[in-house]
Amino acid sequence: MKEIDARGLACPKPVVLTKKAMAENDEILTIVDNKTASENVAKLARKMKAEVTIVEEAEDYFKIMIKKTAADKADDRAAAAVGSESESQQGKVYLVASDTLGEGEEELGKILIKGFLSTLLDIKPQPEKVIFLNAGVKLAVLEKDVTAVLADLEAAGVKILLCGTCLDYYNLSDQVEVGEVSNMYEIVDSLNSSSTVRV
Repeated sequence: MKEIDARGLACPKPVVLTKKAMAENDEILTIVDNKTASENVAKLARKMKAEVTIVEEAEDYFKIMIKKTAADKADDRAAAAVGSESESQQGKVYLVASDTLGEGEEELGKILIKGFLSTLLDIKPQPEKVIFLNAGVKLAVLEKDVTAVLADLEAAGVKILLCGTCLDYYNLSDQVEVGEVSNMYEIVDSLNSSSTVRV
C-alpha cells in the first residue's frame, strides 16, 4: 500500500500526488489536513472508479483509503495502450493576462493562479505554449516559485512567451530568466492558429 502524506500542501497538490500514486499502486492511503482536500481526493478516486473510504477523521487530519476495482485496473491497461497516442496530441495555448485568477479577493487570486500554473506540469497533453500578457508577465519574472514551474515546463518542451511591450511597461525586461521575449504579431499568430484557453 502506498501512503501519501499531503498535509500542509496547497490545492491541487494532494489530488495530483494521489492521481500519480493510483497509476502505480492498487491501494493508496492519502492523509490531508482539511475537509476540502479530503473531499477533492475522494472525488478524484471515485471518478477513476476506485473504492473510497474515510478510514480516520480528526480535527486536524483525514485519512482516505483508496482501492482500485477490477474496472479501474482495466482502465489503467487501456490507458497505457493508448498513452503514447494521447501524449502526441497537440496541446493548447494558455493565455495568462493577469497576475491573479478570477475576480474577487486579490490574495486568493494570486494563490489560485500559482496553483493553476503548477498544475500544468501534471496534465496530459501538456500545453504547446503559455503566453504572458499585461500584468501576467509579473508572474513569470517576479514570482520565483512560478518561474521554477515555467522552467520545468520549458524543459518539457512547452514554449513560454512573454510580451515584450508589457515587460518594458513594468520595467522588467532586464530581469527575465525564463521564457522568450515575444511581440504582438507572434502572440496573435499563436492564438489564431491554436486552441486557446484564456486564464
